[in-house]
This record gives sequence, C-alpha cells and structure tokens, in this order.
Amino acid sequence: MAPTRPPRPDSSETPRLRADRGSAALRHTRHGATFLTVSVLSGVLLAGMALPAVGALGLTAKNTADSFDSIPDEFKTPALSQATQIFDAKGGLIAKVYERDRTVLTAEQMAPIMRQAQVDIEDARFYEHGAVDLKGVLRAASKNAESGSTVQGASTLTQQYVKNVNVEKAGDDVAAVREAQRKTLGRKIQELKYAIKLEEDLTKDQILTNYLNITYYGNGAYGVEAASQRYFGKSNKDLTVPEAATLAGLVQNPSQYDPKLHPQAAQKRRDVVIDKLQENKHITADQAKEAKAAPLGLAFHPPRNGCITAKAGMGFFCDYVRHVVKQDPAFGKSAAERKKFWDQGGLNIYTTLDPDKQAAAQDAVSGNVRVTDPVSAAATMIEPGTGKILAMAQTRPYGLDPGKNETVVNYNVDAAMGGGNGFQPGSTFKPVVAAAALEAGLPATQSYPAPNRIDYPTMKTCDGTWKNLATGKERSVPNESAKEFGPYQLKEAMALSVNTYFVQMEQEIGLCPVKQMANKLGIGAKASGKPLEEVPAMALGVEEVSPLTMANVYATFAARGVYCTPLSINKITRVDGRDVPVPPASCNQVISQLTADTLTTVLNGVTEKGTGADLGLRDRRQIAGKTGTSDQKKAAWFDGYTPQLATAVWLGGPAGGVEMRNITINGDYIPEVFGATGPGPIWRDAMNQALRGTPKEPLNMIYIPDPPPRTDPKSTTGPAASPGATDATPSPGASQRRPRGTGKPTEQP
Repeated sequence: MAPTRPPRPDSSETPRLRADRGSAALRHTRHGATFLTVSVLSGVLLAGMALPAVGALGLTAKNTADSFDSIPDEFKTPALSQATQIFDAKGGLIAKVYERDRTVLTAEQMAPIMRQAQVDIEDARFYEHGAVDLKGVLRAASKNAESGSTVQGASTLTQQYVKNVNVEKAGDDVAAVREAQRKTLGRKIQELKYAIKLEEDLTKDQILTNYLNITYYGNGAYGVEAASQRYFGKSNKDLTVPEAATLAGLVQNPSQYDPKLHPQAAQKRRDVVIDKLQENKHITADQAKEAKAAPLGLAFHPPRNGCITAKAGMGFFCDYVRHVVKQDPAFGKSAAERKKFWDQGGLNIYTTLDPDKQAAAQDAVSGNVRVTDPVSAAATMIEPGTGKILAMAQTRPYGLDPGKNETVVNYNVDAAMGGGNGFQPGSTFKPVVAAAALEAGLPATQSYPAPNRIDYPTMKTCDGTWKNLATGKERSVPNESAKEFGPYQLKEAMALSVNTYFVQMEQEIGLCPVKQMANKLGIGAKASGKPLEEVPAMALGVEEVSPLTMANVYATFAARGVYCTPLSINKITRVDGRDVPVPPASCNQVISQLTADTLTTVLNGVTEKGTGADLGLRDRRQIAGKTGTSDQKKAAWFDGYTPQLATAVWLGGPAGGVEMRNITINGDYIPEVFGATGPGPIWRDAMNQALRGTPKEPLNMIYIPDPPPRTDPKSTTGPAASPGATDATPSPGASQRRPRGTGKPTEQP
C-alpha cells in the first residue's frame, strides 16, 4: 500500500499517516539468519556510534552475535500506569491521583497530525524500514565520523519504544531507571533484539500508538493526551498543526524545550518539526508558513495530583479511600500487590460520599470552629444499615503547610487509616455498657443506688478473675453534679449521664461483656491500634477512639442492631470499562432488635429531657443521641441519629492536649465546654442541613415505664456493690432482671 498523498495547497484535508505496511527488512526477520546477521552488524555499528570506544574493546561481530542470541526472545510490555479518578456518590470528581499522569488512547482517539509529526521528527522512515534503519545507521555513522564525536543517533522509533518500556518497568526505582537509560553496548543489543521481536508481533500503527502513550513529554505528562491537557488544556484529538509540532518536538529533550520555561527554544524546535512535516509532504508550504507564524498558544495547566487537589473538605475522605485500597486484601494479596494496583491507576473509583451531606458536615464544623482556634472539630456521617460513609469533615484543611494550620492527619479515622491516636469518647461510650447489660438480660428498668461518688469496685475480667484495677487518683469516680445521686433507672441515668450508675452496671455484668460488646459494635481496638484495656473506667469512655468508629456504633443502634463495616467505595471500573470486584459492607445482627430499640428509646430521652435537650432539629423530627466529655475537658462529643443518618462530632485539641476551660472558640469565650455546648450545636447544624427535605421517619422505640417518684432522696446514697462480690453475690436490681431476648419489639422486621 502506497503512502497517502499530501493534501493539495487549497485543500482542507487533515494530514493523514502513511498506511502501515511491511518493509523488506521486516519481512526478512521471518527468514531468520540473513536478517539476524545484518541486524547484529547494524547493532554493532549503532553501538559504536553511540559508544566510540567499543572498537577499542576488541568486540567482534561474533561476540555481539553471541550476546544477541543469549537474550531471551520474550518481551513483555507492562500495563501503563495511568491517572485514577475518584468520584462522589453523584458522579462529581473529588480528585485525580496518579504516579504518572497518563491517559491511554487508541489510535483512533489520537490526532492524525500528532501521529505524523512525531514520526517525521523522530523517525521519518518509520514505515519503510524494519526494527533497524540501515540507511539511518550509515548516515549517522558518517556524520559522527566527520565530526569526531557522537552528534547524531540512529535509534528507530521502535527501539525508542523498547527503551521507554524498560523505563516504565523500572517504576519509581531511581537506580533501575538509570540503568534502563544507560548507553551501553549490552543495552543497545537488547533493545535491538526486542525491537525485532516487536516488529514481528505488532503492526507499525500499533507500535506508534504504544509509543505515543508511553513517551514522556515533560512537566509530569506521560503520553500525548496528558501532554495535550498539560500544555494546551485540550484533548489530543483537538490539536492544531503548531500545537502537535510543539509536543512532538518535546520528546528529544523535555527540559530543554519546555515551552513554559524556555518558550523561545520551544518555538524554534516546533518550527523544525513543522519544516519536517512540509519536507515529507504532509503539510503544504502555505500550511507550514501559517503554522510557524502562530504563537505557541500555551495554556499551561500545572500538574494537579493527589488528594491535596480534592474539592474543599474532601481531601481527607480521598486519603481514606487510598488507605482502603492499599489495605483491603480484595485489591491484592500482599501490601506490594495493593500498592502496585493503586500506583498503576487507570481506575474510576465511585465512592459513597454524598456531596450534599459532605457540604452539610463541612459547613457545620467550619461555621462553629475557626481554623485558627486552639481546638478543632471533626464529623463523620454514616447511613444506618449499609455502612456507607456519607460525609467526613474537619476544620483543619488538608495540606502540608502548618503555617496555614493544614494537616494530613484525618481526625475522623484510626491511625492505620491516616488518622491519629483518637480521642476519649467520654460518656458517649455509656450506651455500649448499656447494650452489654441489656444483652446479658438486665431489664430496661434496671436500678442502682448510684451515689454521688463511689470507689471503683472489683470487676470480673475476661480471664475469669476478679480484679480491682483502679489506682491512684482514679480509684474513685464522682458524678458531674453534686445533685446527682440515686437511685436511678437506665433511662434517667442515661439522660443525666450519671457516672456512678454505669460503673455499677459495669461491675454487675463484668468488664469482659463490655469489651466484647465494644468489639461487636466495631470498637475492636483503640484508634492507635493498641488493644482495649479491661479497666473500670472503660464505662466512662477513657479508651481513645475515632469519630468514624463512634458514628458506626450509633448507626448500629439506628439500624436496630445491624452492624455494617464502614463502606467508602461503591464501584471501581478500569478506563476500558471493565469492573474491578469491590467487597460490599459486611452487615450482621450483632445485638437484638429489642436491645437496639431499647437503647434508641433511652437515647431519645437524652435529647428530650436530658443533657442534649437543647439540640432538637429545626423540623422537630425524633432524634436519639448522647453527649460526652472526657476527663479534664480535653475532648467533647455528641453522637446521635435518626433512622436515615448517624453522625458523630468530636471537638478538642488536635493532639488531645487542650483543656477546654476558659477558652475562646469561634470568637466566643466559653468558661467550660461540654458535649451539649461544644460539639452539640455542630451536630445540630450538620443534621439540619443534611436532612433538609427528607422524610421525617420515626425512631424505633419501645415503652419503658418511668421510675417511681422519690420519697426520701437522702436515703438513696448507700454504698456501691461490695468489692468482694462474686457471680453468686446479689447485686442491686438483680431481682428486676429479665431473661435475655424477652420482650417484643414495637416493629417486626
């Protein structure tokens, strides 16, 4: 098939590539020895041209042939690394991440003028020779001999492609990249043999397409599509003649001809390419004149890579998704395999993040706490019954500049997922104790003396022994107010957050059921990764956790006892449309519906008549939740939910070391921060905005009778259960226990 004719001077026909056709040299490769001899000799010439000292080494054609034959015939081309795009649940782009910014195109997606310009400047006889251009070798050797140095090379485009493949295989291994680029005789011989193999297996058009996808064009752009977007802000298919010539000219030396840093050099190089196009009759003289008269027309788009480029507030969720991919065995059996999967990219990751709810959470934390405040706030939203993470926000922006109060530590998650060591949840942990007690058979009307202050009693641990693990200042526990003394039942004790009540409840059921319940609800360890400790103060929330963990605990209550592992990814597809298997959330009934509905009823009481009574939503829908404040006011929480949405909000010092007394937050002086006054309003603002326009679904609640009126409060300040209690020792309220699983939920599944 003959090359296509150049367009007439008055024609608007788009320049086209010469048709792919086999060359005499290529045909000879299939006959073996004849071409092999020529190839080896050509390789020696080519190597001698690049390495003048080769002759002095005494290397003969036989030596070279032996080396040639020893090279394995198999040449594997790697899947090219590409950019990955991360999307929210509505299809909006969150961020573009990549190790190498590249979008692989088919031949049909590439501008014909781009393909022709690259051929004309790099290897004008590409469609006429085989793996080695003998005429080019002789011409280059002659030029080099005349000058006494290496001034001209003769590597074919196919050989250049082989070298680029070796560089791609080296990845981010600097030493391996350097080795792939070394100009040695062995390297040249290897490239030659693999080039011969490629020209046997692929058509010329396929080789050119691969070359244009793998080649580096400078400024972090790999392949013609990334280069088109980087320098001109447009797709490769829309390139003009001068724009295509500019890109084609970059390949020889992307730094020297960088159009942003060296525009004059870039334009001069561009014009050389245009001259080549005219010389080879792929554009007319008039077209060349017009193209050379055009300005560079640079519309440079700086590389924007990674979660730091995410939409406002979404960088931390983007980073969380990265950790999920790199740690979930579904994406590779080993850490190295998962890293390769992420680094290679070419993925479209569709996440669970709801942009509207993300905006609600971000507006709430940013509207109540300033970036410059000594404390920060974080909020996570989860959909009950699915585990889907709908929002993840915090006041400190995602970034590396501490002068701007930026951080890459995600306060919403555990350390292993890009977070810190977590924060003490305070009284928001008390529902976990209540869940363990209800599952153990205690009734919703369970009563304890709950005096104003008690010493921590002896408690049973998971190893079956009874221990008093409290020491020093932590030997006793007071209630928040001097007016708080029992007896109390569960609903009232939760509403008022009575410390001594939950310590007595913990003492009755033992530390082990509390720890086991925490595990069931997703608190398998501290946020730092260290195991939970069996200590009496566990009931009061002294073991550091993350907002994501607590949001999912409360989502389990909202889902009537169904716990789902947190889910951040809905779907992953490759750029070619193939699906990547994504594990769904694992959902299991971890507590009975009765227990969950009882807790919802109790937690609704917190927001109706308890510490969270001022946090009602604008549309007056039913809510359930719990306030929490850690020891020394270093962390404050409000965790709550409706049937559709569970949200946990934390407020405190980023490193957990700020005592929130006599503090100014968002311009307001606050004598003392509590869960209801610090994170509570953030939660209310976030939920008001997130639930706007959604149906008002009622909570799943049961009837719990109110306790009898008190007659003599002073007589209820008796001692706590005896430290020497055993399994056989009656505990306060023991006669009121109900067998586990009795009772009937108000709504059947």
